[in-house]
Amino acid sequence: MLRRLGFHPGGDERSSLRGAGIEYSDVREYQAGDDPRTIEWNVTARSDRPFVRESLPDRGLDAWLLIDVSRSLDWGTARCLKRQLAVEFAATVGRLLVGRGNRVGALLFDERVRAIVPPSSGRTALLQMIARVERASSGPAAGTTDLARALTEAGRLIRRRCLLIVLSDFMAADGWQRPLGSLAVRHEAVAVWITDPREREIPDVGVVTFEDPESGQQILVDTRDVRLRTRFQDAANGQRETIRDDLVRARAAVAEVSTAAELIPQLIRFIKQREAQRGRPHAPVVA
Repeated sequence: MLRRLGFHPGGDERSSLRGAGIEYSDVREYQAGDDPRTIEWNVTARSDRPFVRESLPDRGLDAWLLIDVSRSLDWGTARCLKRQLAVEFAATVGRLLVGRGNRVGALLFDERVRAIVPPSSGRTALLQMIARVERASSGPAAGTTDLARALTEAGRLIRRRCLLIVLSDFMAADGWQRPLGSLAVRHEAVAVWITDPREREIPDVGVVTFEDPESGQQILVDTRDVRLRTRFQDAANGQRETIRDDLVRARAAVAEVSTAAELIPQLIRFIKQREAQRGRPHAPVVA
């Protein structure tokens, strides 16, 4: 089902209305009051009546980045921390959106909403927003991730239809699935699922201490135990399947980005898959 997003003049997103613009749409017969500058001379020359050119107006959309800044993102065993990848994604996508005439805002959260940056256009506003995200990411974070609360607050705050991008590892208590589904009904929702390869398996490195970054709870683990590593991998795979299923059921487009690879190729792959799915409104996009 196609939905009109929250548009404002000045962008280059395609509008569902016809009017003044630069993208050719159709021609129609000239009517009294039409601007003579819109006459389509090639068609008129082949007819006994004048025709005018119609085009699609250029519009801009509002985009909201809901960014998880909780302690669970202070983890990374590959190219970078999950937190750094979230900031990199926000900056990259923000530049793409602002560069095409759209407005970008942000909602930063951990156990509660930490900051709200209303959507703005322009490079200066984007740089200020990214600086705000970086400060929130580098500052002290709360112990838990209340994703459900953040999504509920976003539902109250964001009234106009928009592009909604949720950046999180989705390692949060249950309860976020329903508010995400409600947001996806009204907005175009993209779930950016930030992962790290070591979340799926434990290497054989002897006896180590593991700590939950959100609760601070520690446990001593002998990683030489093959059965323990197998149980961990099975549990991690089960958790991954649950998260993926929950996101798909919420009708969000899923973009999994890993700390093990460069961001740009992952982003390009998701965009291509998403564009390929645009003609299939009920098919979830998973990258």
